[in-house]
Amino acid sequence: MPTRDEKLNIQVDEETIAGTLVVPSTRVPGVLFVHGWGGSQEQYLARARQVAALGCLCLTFDLRGHADTQPQQGTVSRENNLRDVLAAYDRLASHPGIDPDSIAVVGSSYGGYLAAILTELRPVRWLALRVPALYMDSGWEVPKLQLHHDQDLKSYRRSLIEAGDNRALRACAAFKGDVLIVESENDDTIPHEVIVNYMEACIQPKSLTYRVISGADHGLSQEASQRAYTALLVSWMSEMVLGARGGNASTQTETAGGAVLPEAPPRPG
Repeated sequence: MPTRDEKLNIQVDEETIAGTLVVPSTRVPGVLFVHGWGGSQEQYLARARQVAALGCLCLTFDLRGHADTQPQQGTVSRENNLRDVLAAYDRLASHPGIDPDSIAVVGSSYGGYLAAILTELRPVRWLALRVPALYMDSGWEVPKLQLHHDQDLKSYRRSLIEAGDNRALRACAAFKGDVLIVESENDDTIPHEVIVNYMEACIQPKSLTYRVISGADHGLSQEASQRAYTALLVSWMSEMVLGARGGNASTQTETAGGAVLPEAPPRPG
């Protein structure tokens, strides 16, 4: 395997000594995890560790309005959170060990919606969307919580929406990388019509994989559902990473069931 040298200084007592770090010259894929509304990065760390074991460098983070910035939840907008995603992406892409042409984004619910939009603003090779949410384009800069009062999301999400009429769907229509879309069979937040809209918007992906988690609700509240999502995500990422090293990807449709790690409880998307 080819290598590269990195000069560095090593602190010892009150002095420094010179060193050379010899590392593989091959850079690795980067994976950005975007949690859903009401969630946090803690729910994705275990999955990120499993994906990292495939030879990837993973980054999880907390959107503003969550975790330590929970007091901001009533005021943060989609614009604020998209800027969070962009900042996290840029931090990941700037890591010297990352192959900038091999970055994956994994998003759930609201995080899936933001991840889709990210693809129109930054290079993304692999896009994994679990129960991605959908919102009207209007009110982009109003507080996200207000959207549930200002928009009839239940009716909107049960409508056939053309890709040209929605920012996230437009981004999917322009995306040419590999796509994974995961649906929960018993989702009472993101209806099947939303999944159909996302799938039909993906008109030119390199590959499109669609999976249904049998018996799962929106937040994967059952351990079996958590296991199933972890198993299929790691399997898909493994296929993508191996494909980048010389294999092939394909279009698949199937129902998943099987592996463990916590996900957010059901919350408004």
